[in-house]
This record gives sequence, structure tokens and C-alpha cells, in this order.
Amino acid sequence: MNQIESIVLREKLIEEIYKIMKKDKNIFFLTDDFGAKALDKLRRDFSERFINIGIAEQNLINIAIGLAYEGFTVFCYGISTFITMRCYEQLRNLSLFAELKEFNINIIGVGTGYSYELSGPTHHCVEDISIMKTLPNFMIFSPSNEFILKYIVDFSIECKKPKYIRLEGKPLKKFTYIYKKKNNFSDGLSILKEGKDFYIIGTGNMTHRAIEVAEELEKYKINAGVIDLYRIKPINSELLIEIVKNVRGIITIEEHLLAGGMGSAILEVLADNQINLPVKRFGVRDKYLYAYGGRENIQKICGLDKGSIVKDTLDWVKKI
Repeated sequence: MNQIESIVLREKLIEEIYKIMKKDKNIFFLTDDFGAKALDKLRRDFSERFINIGIAEQNLINIAIGLAYEGFTVFCYGISTFITMRCYEQLRNLSLFAELKEFNINIIGVGTGYSYELSGPTHHCVEDISIMKTLPNFMIFSPSNEFILKYIVDFSIECKKPKYIRLEGKPLKKFTYIYKKKNNFSDGLSILKEGKDFYIIGTGNMTHRAIEVAEELEKYKINAGVIDLYRIKPINSELLIEIVKNVRGIITIEEHLLAGGMGSAILEVLADNQINLPVKRFGVRDKYLYAYGGRENIQKICGLDKGSIVKDTLDWVKKI
């Protein structure tokens, strides 16, 4: 395991898109007046294929549909709250049109969970998995590190379907880095740590919390493995079941509403395949938060800090 100082996922993703745009003139990049350092180079070198629509996400999606209808590959970039919720009807129409024709539109939402904690609940994004998961034809990616991003960009060019790529908004600092460049991410999920007693499933930034929790549980003689679920839809049900079929239970962690989120998707897989396993879900209860004091404080209020998850897990383990 290596230690990395800091990684900003949106910068890395745009860098990968830039490399592809140099080779492929069939790609357009649309933004809703949302910036990033890496965008400066992309805007400068591909000005004829870079369009700033302004703060008008509904129009952005409509323009993207038009470009995709003409055969272009389109990346749509914005704050996750607004690029999904403000234009949900347009995204639904995109899903409808995708039944009739190939559409390669890739929605990039930055700032999932409580990434923009200082902006309050209007900018908290804790519903995006739930609402995007209901749209037929959409795929959902939730990467935890930079190497997955290259796979996602390459896949996005090849796969002519609508996709939603949800990204952490904060730099990921000094986390334990497990992946290597040679990893094959086509499975949609990866085992980061083998488990004998339980498996903890995380997605996005909460994958790193899952690693912390698993390490802490070792102190209590609980061997918990860790799964990074970076493709939430479609879930690789066959592989997931093969991994978890012999453990005592599953723990899911997400910085998202529990209603319809990643944990709910795991429960659906188990129920649909007649797998009877106890599941403990950690996420945001049925409420919006007006709390401040930083993201760590908000996570503690939600019970998503390491200490709360470990304590509640130990209580849960005693009952199963």
C-alpha cells in the first residue's frame, strides 16, 4: 500500500477526456459555467468542441441530445445536484430516446454527498443515486480513485449508452492506495481486502471509510473484507453473490440517503437471487441537514464517521 498526498478526481477525469479529444474529433464537452483548472487547457485547445451553456442545465441536456442524435459523443459537466435534479425531465427524455437510437451522452456530476458542505442543503447531493437509478438505459459509475477514471473514459467512448459519472468534490488526501494501473475495472466492483466474517461495501469517497472501518474491526477479532462498488448500475450481481455467499453478513456505507441508494441496490440483488444474508446499511436517514462545522461534523451527525460505524457494527454483530 502506498500513500498519496492529494488527488482531485474531476481534474484527473478532465485530463483523461483531454487525451481522448486530441485523438477523436467526434467528442464535445459541455459545461454549465462550472470550472476546473484542467478545463482551461481543454477550452483553449478544443474551443470549437467546448461549449459553456451557462447556468442552464435543462438547455445543456437538450443540446447534448441534439449533438448525440447527430452521432457525436458528448460529456456534460456540472455540479452533481444541478446536473441531475434541475434537468431531471430532460434526462428522462434522454432515457426515452435511448430506447430508439444510440445516444452516447456522459453526465459528469461533481460534488456528491456533502462535498459542498459550506453551501448548505441546496448543494448537498444525497439523492442522485436514487433518482438516476430509476432511469432505464442509464449506467451509474461512482469511482473512488484516479485509475478507475481512465477505464471509465475509455468505456464511455466505446459504449453508446447514457451514463452518469458521480465524482467526489473534495481532494482525496493521504488515503491508502490499493489499486494499480494494471487493474481491470470492467467487473464493476473489486475486492480491496478479503473477508472471512463480513464484507463492507463502499462507493466513491466512502470506499476509503470502509477500509478504515475494516482495519478498526480487526482490533475486535472481526475479519471484514472490503468491496469497492464503482459501477452501481448495472451491478455485477453474479460476481457480488460469489464473493459474499459464505460470509455472515454485509455492511454498506454511502454518503447518500438510505432510501433508494447503493445499499438498497445491494438488497435488491440479494432478494432477487434468494440470498438470505443480514445487511447493515450506513447512510443518511430520511432528512435534510442544515448543520455546518465542516464535512466531518456532518458525517458524525449522520453516523458516518469511523467511530460511529464501528460502534453500531459491533452492536449489530451481537444481534445476528
